[in-house]
Amino acid sequence: MKHIGFLSFGHWNPHPQSAVRSASDVLLQSIELAVAAEEVGADGAYFRVHHFAQQLASPFPLLAAAGARTSRIELGTGVIDMRYENPHYMAEDAGAADLIAQGRLQLGISRGSPEQVIEGYRHFGHEPREGESDADMARRHTAQFLTLLEGEGFAEPSPRPMFPNPPGLLRLEPHSDGLRDRIWWGAGTRATAVWTAEQGMNLMSSTLLTEDTGVPFHQLQAEQIQMFHDAWREAGHDRTPRTSVSRSIFPLVTAQDHAYFGADRRSSDQVGMIDGSLARFGKSYAAEPDELVRQLAEDEAIAAADTLLLTIPNTLGVDYNAHLLESILTHVAPALGWRD
Repeated sequence: MKHIGFLSFGHWNPHPQSAVRSASDVLLQSIELAVAAEEVGADGAYFRVHHFAQQLASPFPLLAAAGARTSRIELGTGVIDMRYENPHYMAEDAGAADLIAQGRLQLGISRGSPEQVIEGYRHFGHEPREGESDADMARRHTAQFLTLLEGEGFAEPSPRPMFPNPPGLLRLEPHSDGLRDRIWWGAGTRATAVWTAEQGMNLMSSTLLTEDTGVPFHQLQAEQIQMFHDAWREAGHDRTPRTSVSRSIFPLVTAQDHAYFGADRRSSDQVGMIDGSLARFGKSYAAEPDELVRQLAEDEAIAAADTLLLTIPNTLGVDYNAHLLESILTHVAPALGWRD
């Protein structure tokens, strides 16, 4: 059995053919899609975070609203750029959203993806320290955030507080027990996967890997997952970690499916440059269900991960994406042993 959810980039576009034409559209439809995904039997609703773009950004209002409208589905991010985050404020927001969702948040975080603007984190008031890179700053923010999620008191109470304090040092409120174990790091390399395990975070393998060894994307990603598990065991953590991969998967069941994604039958891995480094991107899968099952059975990374996030074309609207999820859960997942 595999956890299967969707990952939405949350685009909007005012073009007449887009079903998502404004920020209001994408936020409201994201909530409705989480509800629809729960109804068709999916396990997760995950959202990308991009600043300065016509996409979803700061995620906690959306996660809280989706949490209030659903009862079972996991709600998460893939991923929050920690260069932009105030760890203290984020811990409060995350705690509140997780309590509203009754412990269903699964937060993917990372050092971030290429930005829309130059050093956008500076506009949010964050400056790397002397000798520190922006990636170093992201990891520093992450360490602070993880410590705050432990829920230990650290702030000295005022001798004249507005309200009575409990004894001892104070922690941030609201605090949600267990959220610390539901933090994932979006890792783009094998070395980062090892670091993720050492920090006690779950592994969210990136939609691209910023390294290329010449092997297919799924094999490089499977190697990354194995290295994560090896490092987790070596670190001696006392819980079982989770790992996820993301894929674009389109069962060609209806004429509309063929019209939208029939051309993706010929998709293949791509190698390119991103932020000055060589990167490997995974292919899309598009075929009739029987052929799709055959192809996906050969994907070593999907087999290695316990969670599969389906990247969806959110601008096609809630109804079409609910159909897409239901097609995968009905026509593909059982044949691969992902569902009974």
